Amino acid sequence: MTSAVVQIHRWLCGVAVLVLVLGGCGMPVRDAYLSKGVNRLTQEEIREQFGAPHTAKTPALGGDAVWTYRVSMSEKDLDPSMFGEAAQSVGTLVNKPGEGPKPTFYCYRYTLTFNEQKILKSWKREECVPGTRQLLLAQ
Repeated sequence: MTSAVVQIHRWLCGVAVLVLVLGGCGMPVRDAYLSKGVNRLTQEEIREQFGAPHTAKTPALGGDAVWTYRVSMSEKDLDPSMFGEAAQSVGTLVNKPGEGPKPTFYCYRYTLTFNEQKILKSWKREECVPGTRQLLLAQ
């Protein structure tokens, strides 16, 4: 092989490794924001970011407050890696403009727990109806 071919081969291998490393690190934006905010974010900061919660339970006698948000998320939202965008781009190239695959949206519930000082203590994301995404992906 010529040195130019070897250099191109090395460059392509490097790009492939970079795509695999960076592509596997994706997580939903809300998840990243909340994960970094545990023991740091206040109720007010979260309200500014996400709006008013769908439900808010604050015990009258003190204790942890629990907020919930219901959010619709697509596959791209759930896996914001480059692979999802690449798959959609390929679909767009194969199909006519505007006829690409339509995104499927899933309902997720975020449950946020705050301590008595109104600081985010913990959070979790779960499907509004457990198993929906797996069922729809299997079809």
